[in-house]
Amino acid sequence: MISSFDATAVAVSHTPLPSEKALSEGVSTGLVELASDAGLEVGVWEHSVGSSTDSFGDEAFVVLSGRGVVRDGQGGEIVLAPGVLGVLHAGDVTTWEITEPLRKVWIVRG
Repeated sequence: MISSFDATAVAVSHTPLPSEKALSEGVSTGLVELASDAGLEVGVWEHSVGSSTDSFGDEAFVVLSGRGVVRDGQGGEIVLAPGVLGVLHAGDVTTWEITEPLRKVWIVRG
């Protein structure tokens, strides 16, 4: 059965990042998983203004709102803005520098 959701309307609760992930004061993130079907997990993730570091699994994402830059340790960079499609690779350590609160839809293998 097919399904859909309005990723712009999903309520996302934030929690402060732990000190080992937050590179600036007051950074928070939140996520909501919306679907886990057909071998994929899909959800919405938000990041407040500020900088953080983390690593993810293989992921494709589309920025819905906000601005910033995400960089990996190999010199790769994605300028984040509404409509941008990004791809992250498992094991990459990323640095997120967010200048406007970011909301993205993420898709990973389940």
